Amino acid sequence: MAESEVEAQKFYVQPADAEAYAKGVLEGNGVPAANAAVVARCLVAADLRGVDTHGVNRIPSYMARIRQGVLDSGAEPTLNELTPVVAQVDAHNAFGFVAAHMGMIKAIEMAKTYGIGMVSVKHSNHFGMSAWLVQQAIDDGMMSLVFTNSSRALPVWGGKEKLMGVSPIACGAPGGEEKSFILDMAPSVAARGKIYKAKRRGEKIPTDWALDAEGNQTDDPAAALEGVMLPMGGPKGSALSVMMDVFSGVLSGSAFAGHVTNPYDPSKPADVGHFLVAIKPDLFMSLEDFRARMDYPYQRCVGCEKMAGVDRIYFPGEIEQITEERRRTEGIPYVEAEIKALNEEAERVGSAKLRIVDQDQI
Repeated sequence: MAESEVEAQKFYVQPADAEAYAKGVLEGNGVPAANAAVVARCLVAADLRGVDTHGVNRIPSYMARIRQGVLDSGAEPTLNELTPVVAQVDAHNAFGFVAAHMGMIKAIEMAKTYGIGMVSVKHSNHFGMSAWLVQQAIDDGMMSLVFTNSSRALPVWGGKEKLMGVSPIACGAPGGEEKSFILDMAPSVAARGKIYKAKRRGEKIPTDWALDAEGNQTDDPAAALEGVMLPMGGPKGSALSVMMDVFSGVLSGSAFAGHVTNPYDPSKPADVGHFLVAIKPDLFMSLEDFRARMDYPYQRCVGCEKMAGVDRIYFPGEIEQITEERRRTEGIPYVEAEIKALNEEAERVGSAKLRIVDQDQI
Protein backbone atom coordinates (compact mmCIF):
# COMPACT_ATOMS: atom_id res chain seq x y z
CA MET A 1 0.00 0.00 0.00
CA ALA A 2 1.33 3.45 -0.94
CA GLU A 3 2.30 5.85 1.85
CA SER A 4 -0.47 8.31 0.85
CA GLU A 5 -3.03 5.52 1.13
CA VAL A 6 -1.74 4.56 4.57
CA GLU A 7 -2.03 8.18 5.70
CA ALA A 8 -5.60 8.37 4.38
CA GLN A 9 -6.71 5.21 6.18
CA LYS A 10 -9.19 5.87 8.97
CA PHE A 11 -9.13 4.24 12.38
CA TYR A 12 -12.31 4.38 14.46
CA VAL A 13 -12.69 5.00 18.20
CA GLN A 14 -15.93 4.70 20.15
CA PRO A 15 -17.05 8.01 21.76
CA ALA A 16 -16.86 6.64 25.30
CA ASP A 17 -13.28 5.43 24.69
CA ALA A 18 -12.26 8.78 23.18
CA GLU A 19 -13.73 10.57 26.20
CA ALA A 20 -11.97 8.24 28.66
CA TYR A 21 -8.68 8.73 26.78
CA ALA A 22 -8.96 12.53 26.86
CA LYS A 23 -9.96 12.61 30.52
CA GLY A 24 -7.01 10.40 31.43
CA VAL A 25 -4.47 12.58 29.60
CA LEU A 26 -5.95 15.77 31.06
CA GLU A 27 -5.85 14.43 34.62
CA GLY A 28 -2.31 13.22 34.00
CA ASN A 29 -1.38 16.82 33.20
CA GLY A 30 -2.80 18.22 36.40
CA VAL A 31 -6.37 19.04 35.39
CA PRO A 32 -8.82 18.36 38.27
CA ALA A 33 -11.08 15.38 37.56
CA ALA A 34 -14.31 17.38 37.31
CA ASN A 35 -12.73 19.88 34.92
CA ALA A 36 -11.10 17.14 32.87
CA ALA A 37 -14.51 15.52 32.45
CA VAL A 38 -15.95 18.77 31.06
CA VAL A 39 -13.08 19.28 28.61
CA ALA A 40 -13.13 15.64 27.45
CA ARG A 41 -16.90 15.67 26.93
CA CYS A 42 -16.73 18.88 24.88
CA LEU A 43 -13.87 17.64 22.69
CA VAL A 44 -15.71 14.42 21.90
CA ALA A 45 -18.90 16.40 21.19
CA ALA A 46 -16.98 18.20 18.43
CA ASP A 47 -15.69 14.95 16.96
CA LEU A 48 -19.18 13.45 17.02
CA ARG A 49 -20.58 16.40 15.08
CA GLY A 50 -17.82 16.10 12.49
CA VAL A 51 -16.03 19.26 13.67
CA ASP A 52 -12.76 17.33 13.79
CA THR A 53 -10.70 20.53 13.91
CA HIS A 54 -11.97 21.19 17.45
CA GLY A 55 -12.07 17.66 18.83
CA VAL A 56 -9.73 15.28 20.62
CA ASN A 57 -6.94 16.10 18.16
CA ARG A 58 -6.51 19.37 20.06
CA ILE A 59 -5.12 17.46 23.05
CA PRO A 60 -1.42 17.65 22.01
CA SER A 61 -1.54 21.42 21.49
CA TYR A 62 -3.38 21.97 24.79
CA MET A 63 -0.93 19.77 26.68
CA ALA A 64 1.98 21.63 25.08
CA ARG A 65 0.59 24.91 26.49
CA ILE A 66 0.32 23.35 29.94
CA ARG A 67 3.95 22.16 29.76
CA GLN A 68 5.01 25.61 28.52
CA GLY A 69 3.36 27.22 31.54
CA VAL A 70 0.94 29.39 29.56
CA LEU A 71 -2.27 27.46 30.40
CA ASP A 72 -2.95 26.73 34.07
CA SER A 73 -4.17 23.14 34.24
CA GLY A 74 -5.19 23.41 37.90
CA ALA A 75 -6.88 26.81 37.79
CA GLU A 76 -10.48 27.11 39.00
CA PRO A 77 -12.64 29.86 37.43
CA THR A 78 -14.58 32.14 39.77
CA LEU A 79 -18.01 33.70 39.22
CA ASN A 80 -19.17 37.18 40.25
CA GLU A 81 -22.89 37.98 40.01
CA LEU A 82 -23.24 41.68 39.14
CA THR A 83 -27.02 42.02 38.75
CA PRO A 84 -29.86 39.48 38.80
CA VAL A 85 -29.33 38.93 35.06
CA VAL A 86 -25.61 39.70 34.57
CA ALA A 87 -22.55 37.84 35.82
CA GLN A 88 -18.87 37.55 34.98
CA VAL A 89 -16.55 34.56 35.12
CA ASP A 90 -12.83 35.09 35.65
CA ALA A 91 -11.23 32.00 34.13
CA HIS A 92 -7.87 32.67 35.81
CA ASN A 93 -6.22 31.16 32.70
CA ALA A 94 -8.04 27.83 33.07
CA PHE A 95 -9.38 25.86 30.13
CA GLY A 96 -11.97 27.88 28.21
CA PHE A 97 -14.28 24.86 28.25
CA VAL A 98 -14.47 24.96 32.05
CA ALA A 99 -15.01 28.72 32.32
CA ALA A 100 -17.61 28.84 29.53
CA HIS A 101 -19.45 25.82 30.96
CA MET A 102 -19.68 27.61 34.31
CA GLY A 103 -20.84 30.77 32.54
CA MET A 104 -23.58 29.05 30.57
CA ILE A 105 -24.86 27.26 33.68
CA LYS A 106 -25.23 30.67 35.36
CA ALA A 107 -26.80 32.29 32.28
CA ILE A 108 -29.40 29.50 32.12
CA GLU A 109 -30.10 29.77 35.85
CA MET A 110 -30.75 33.52 35.54
CA ALA A 111 -32.85 33.09 32.40
CA LYS A 112 -35.11 30.53 34.10
CA THR A 113 -35.99 33.15 36.72
CA TYR A 114 -35.78 36.45 34.87
CA GLY A 115 -36.18 35.43 31.22
CA ILE A 116 -32.61 36.29 30.20
CA GLY A 117 -29.12 35.78 31.54
CA MET A 118 -25.85 37.30 30.29
CA VAL A 119 -22.37 36.22 31.30
CA SER A 120 -19.04 37.71 30.25
CA VAL A 121 -15.91 35.56 30.61
CA LYS A 122 -12.41 37.03 30.92
CA HIS A 123 -8.83 35.73 31.03
CA SER A 124 -9.85 32.47 29.35
CA ASN A 125 -8.54 30.13 26.67
CA HIS A 126 -9.83 28.41 23.54
CA PHE A 127 -13.15 26.67 24.26
CA GLY A 128 -13.33 24.50 21.16
CA MET A 129 -16.53 24.15 19.16
CA SER A 130 -19.07 26.85 20.07
CA ALA A 131 -21.98 24.53 19.29
CA TRP A 132 -21.46 22.54 22.50
CA LEU A 133 -22.45 25.62 24.51
CA VAL A 134 -25.49 26.18 22.30
CA GLN A 135 -26.43 22.53 22.84
CA GLN A 136 -25.98 22.95 26.59
CA ALA A 137 -28.62 25.70 26.47
CA ILE A 138 -30.93 23.69 24.20
CA ASP A 139 -30.74 20.72 26.57
CA ASP A 140 -32.19 23.05 29.21
CA GLY A 141 -34.86 24.32 26.82
CA MET A 142 -33.13 27.66 26.22
CA MET A 143 -32.27 29.85 23.27
CA SER A 144 -28.71 31.19 23.31
CA LEU A 145 -26.06 33.45 21.83
CA VAL A 146 -22.41 32.38 22.11
CA PHE A 147 -19.54 34.69 21.10
CA THR A 148 -15.79 34.46 21.59
CA ASN A 149 -12.75 36.27 20.26
CA SER A 150 -9.52 34.63 19.15
CA SER A 151 -5.97 35.27 18.00
CA ARG A 152 -5.40 37.34 14.89
CA ALA A 153 -5.77 35.59 11.55
CA LEU A 154 -7.95 37.86 9.37
CA PRO A 155 -7.26 41.26 7.87
CA VAL A 156 -9.90 43.94 8.34
CA TRP A 157 -11.47 44.71 4.97
CA GLY A 158 -9.01 46.77 2.95
CA GLY A 159 -6.02 45.80 5.09
CA LYS A 160 -3.36 43.16 4.47
CA GLU A 161 -2.08 42.32 7.97
CA LYS A 162 -3.51 39.84 10.46
CA LEU A 163 -5.57 41.78 12.96
CA MET A 164 -8.93 40.17 13.78
CA GLY A 165 -9.58 36.60 14.87
CA VAL A 166 -11.50 33.89 13.07
CA SER A 167 -13.97 34.15 15.93
CA PRO A 168 -17.15 32.07 15.62
CA ILE A 169 -20.66 33.38 16.06
CA ALA A 170 -23.09 30.79 17.41
CA CYS A 171 -26.73 30.73 18.43
CA GLY A 172 -29.54 28.25 18.78
CA ALA A 173 -33.13 27.50 19.72
CA PRO A 174 -34.88 24.28 20.76
CA GLY A 175 -37.18 22.62 18.26
CA GLY A 176 -40.28 20.51 18.83
CA GLU A 177 -40.76 17.36 16.80
CA GLU A 178 -38.08 18.47 14.34
CA LYS A 179 -34.37 19.13 14.86
CA SER A 180 -33.27 22.14 16.89
CA PHE A 181 -31.74 25.21 15.24
CA ILE A 182 -27.96 25.43 15.82
CA LEU A 183 -25.78 27.95 13.98
CA ASP A 184 -22.02 27.85 14.55
CA MET A 185 -19.92 29.61 11.93
CA ALA A 186 -16.66 31.48 11.55
CA PRO A 187 -16.53 34.87 9.78
CA SER A 188 -13.89 33.49 7.42
CA VAL A 189 -14.34 31.45 4.24
CA ALA A 190 -13.17 28.44 6.30
CA ALA A 191 -12.32 27.86 9.95
CA ARG A 192 -8.60 28.15 10.71
CA GLY A 193 -8.75 24.75 12.41
CA LYS A 194 -9.42 23.21 8.99
CA ILE A 195 -6.07 24.55 7.79
CA TYR A 196 -4.27 23.11 10.84
CA LYS A 197 -6.04 19.82 10.15
CA ALA A 198 -4.95 19.83 6.49
CA LYS A 199 -1.36 20.56 7.52
CA ARG A 200 -1.44 17.74 10.08
CA ARG A 201 -2.77 15.30 7.49
CA GLY A 202 -0.54 16.44 4.63
CA GLU A 203 -3.50 17.63 2.56
CA LYS A 204 -4.01 20.62 0.25
CA ILE A 205 -6.59 23.34 0.89
CA PRO A 206 -8.88 25.17 -1.56
CA THR A 207 -7.18 28.24 -3.01
CA ASP A 208 -9.94 30.63 -1.91
CA TRP A 209 -9.43 29.99 1.82
CA ALA A 210 -6.29 32.04 2.48
CA LEU A 211 -3.36 34.03 1.11
CA ASP A 212 0.33 33.31 1.72
CA ALA A 213 2.74 35.84 3.26
CA GLU A 214 3.19 37.47 -0.16
CA GLY A 215 -0.54 37.97 -0.63
CA ASN A 216 -0.99 35.18 -3.19
CA GLN A 217 -3.65 32.49 -3.20
CA THR A 218 -2.29 29.17 -1.96
CA ASP A 219 -3.31 25.54 -1.56
CA ASP A 220 -0.48 24.92 0.92
CA PRO A 221 -1.78 24.97 4.52
CA ALA A 222 1.66 25.83 5.93
CA ALA A 223 1.93 28.84 3.62
CA ALA A 224 -1.64 29.83 4.50
CA LEU A 225 -0.80 29.87 8.20
CA GLU A 226 2.07 32.24 7.45
CA GLY A 227 -0.33 34.52 5.56
CA VAL A 228 -3.92 35.54 6.25
CA MET A 229 -7.33 33.89 6.23
CA LEU A 230 -9.92 35.41 3.92
CA PRO A 231 -13.16 36.77 5.40
CA MET A 232 -16.43 35.44 4.01
CA GLY A 233 -18.44 37.99 2.08
CA GLY A 234 -15.60 40.50 2.04
CA PRO A 235 -16.41 43.43 4.37
CA LYS A 236 -19.32 41.51 5.96
CA GLY A 237 -17.11 38.77 7.37
CA SER A 238 -14.58 41.36 8.46
CA ALA A 239 -17.26 43.34 10.33
CA LEU A 240 -18.52 40.19 12.06
CA SER A 241 -15.00 39.47 13.35
CA VAL A 242 -14.83 43.01 14.76
CA MET A 243 -18.21 42.48 16.43
CA MET A 244 -16.98 39.27 18.11
CA ASP A 245 -13.95 41.17 19.41
CA VAL A 246 -16.05 44.01 20.84
CA PHE A 247 -18.54 41.79 22.66
CA SER A 248 -16.00 39.18 23.79
CA GLY A 249 -12.77 41.10 24.32
CA VAL A 250 -13.50 44.79 24.86
CA LEU A 251 -16.54 44.20 27.10
CA SER A 252 -14.99 41.45 29.23
CA GLY A 253 -11.67 43.07 29.99
CA SER A 254 -9.71 40.43 28.08
CA ALA A 255 -7.29 40.92 25.19
CA PHE A 256 -8.69 42.42 21.98
CA ALA A 257 -7.75 44.13 18.70
CA GLY A 258 -5.08 41.61 17.73
CA HIS A 259 -3.67 40.94 21.21
CA VAL A 260 -5.18 37.49 21.91
CA THR A 261 -2.26 35.06 21.91
CA ASN A 262 -2.16 32.38 19.22
CA PRO A 263 -2.87 28.92 20.71
CA TYR A 264 0.45 27.70 19.29
CA ASP A 265 2.46 30.64 20.71
CA PRO A 266 4.18 29.56 23.96
CA SER A 267 5.21 33.07 25.00
CA LYS A 268 2.22 34.07 27.17
CA PRO A 269 -1.38 33.19 28.16
CA ALA A 270 -4.05 33.55 25.49
CA ASP A 271 -6.35 35.93 27.47
CA VAL A 272 -9.44 35.06 25.44
CA GLY A 273 -12.85 36.60 26.17
CA HIS A 274 -16.31 35.05 25.75
CA PHE A 275 -19.88 36.45 25.76
CA LEU A 276 -22.80 34.15 26.58
CA VAL A 277 -26.54 34.84 26.61
CA ALA A 278 -29.36 32.46 27.53
CA ILE A 279 -32.97 33.38 26.71
CA LYS A 280 -36.14 31.72 28.01
CA PRO A 281 -38.14 30.90 24.86
CA ASP A 282 -41.59 30.97 26.47
CA LEU A 283 -41.54 34.66 27.44
CA PHE A 284 -44.25 35.68 24.98
CA MET A 285 -46.11 32.40 24.46
CA SER A 286 -46.24 28.89 25.87
CA LEU A 287 -43.22 26.64 25.36
CA GLU A 288 -45.44 24.25 23.38
CA ASP A 289 -46.42 27.05 21.00
CA PHE A 290 -42.79 28.13 20.65
CA ARG A 291 -41.62 24.63 19.82
CA ALA A 292 -44.41 24.20 17.28
CA ARG A 293 -43.50 27.51 15.68
CA MET A 294 -39.84 26.42 15.51
CA ASP A 295 -40.86 23.26 13.65
CA TYR A 296 -42.53 25.35 10.95
CA PRO A 297 -39.38 27.11 9.62
CA TYR A 298 -37.62 23.74 9.67
CA GLN A 299 -40.34 22.22 7.51
CA ARG A 300 -40.43 25.25 5.22
CA CYS A 301 -36.65 25.28 4.75
CA VAL A 302 -36.06 21.60 4.12
CA GLY A 303 -39.22 21.23 2.06
CA CYS A 304 -38.78 24.20 -0.27
CA GLU A 305 -38.14 23.86 -4.01
CA LYS A 306 -34.54 22.87 -4.68
CA MET A 307 -32.11 24.48 -7.06
CA ALA A 308 -30.66 22.40 -9.88
CA GLY A 309 -28.29 19.68 -8.67
CA VAL A 310 -29.45 19.75 -5.03
CA ASP A 311 -30.83 16.49 -3.62
CA ARG A 312 -31.57 17.66 -0.08
CA ILE A 313 -31.79 20.89 1.88
CA TYR A 314 -30.55 20.91 5.46
CA PHE A 315 -31.53 23.14 8.39
CA PRO A 316 -28.59 24.90 10.14
CA GLY A 317 -26.87 22.33 12.35
CA GLU A 318 -28.72 19.36 10.83
CA ILE A 319 -25.74 17.92 8.93
CA GLU A 320 -23.73 17.87 12.15
CA GLN A 321 -26.61 16.22 14.03
CA ILE A 322 -26.84 13.51 11.37
CA THR A 323 -23.07 13.01 11.54
CA GLU A 324 -23.33 12.61 15.31
CA GLU A 325 -26.02 9.95 14.98
CA ARG A 326 -23.77 7.98 12.59
CA ARG A 327 -20.56 8.36 14.58
CA ARG A 328 -22.21 7.26 17.80
CA THR A 329 -22.64 3.91 16.08
CA GLU A 330 -19.57 3.47 13.86
CA GLY A 331 -17.09 5.47 15.95
CA ILE A 332 -15.01 8.61 15.46
CA PRO A 333 -12.48 8.46 12.58
CA TYR A 334 -8.82 9.45 13.01
CA VAL A 335 -5.85 8.97 10.70
CA GLU A 336 -2.70 7.10 11.70
CA ALA A 337 -0.63 10.21 12.37
CA GLU A 338 -3.33 11.55 14.67
CA ILE A 339 -3.56 8.27 16.60
CA LYS A 340 0.22 8.27 17.01
CA ALA A 341 0.34 11.86 18.31
CA LEU A 342 -2.53 11.26 20.72
CA ASN A 343 -1.05 8.04 22.09
CA GLU A 344 2.28 9.79 22.66
CA GLU A 345 0.46 12.15 25.03
CA ALA A 346 -0.93 9.15 26.90
CA GLU A 347 2.56 7.65 27.15
CA ARG A 348 3.90 10.88 28.68
CA VAL A 349 1.62 10.55 31.69
CA GLY A 350 1.01 6.80 31.78
CA SER A 351 -2.70 7.00 30.98
CA ALA A 352 -4.71 4.68 28.71
CA LYS A 353 -4.19 4.95 24.96
CA LEU A 354 -6.98 5.16 22.40
CA ARG A 355 -8.75 1.86 21.80
CA ILE A 356 -9.35 1.21 18.10
CA VAL A 357 -12.68 -0.26 17.02
CA ASP A 358 -12.71 -3.44 14.95
CA GLN A 359 -15.00 -2.32 12.11
CA ASP A 360 -15.86 -5.92 11.30
CA GLN A 361 -17.58 -6.22 14.66
CA ILE A 362 -19.86 -3.21 14.17
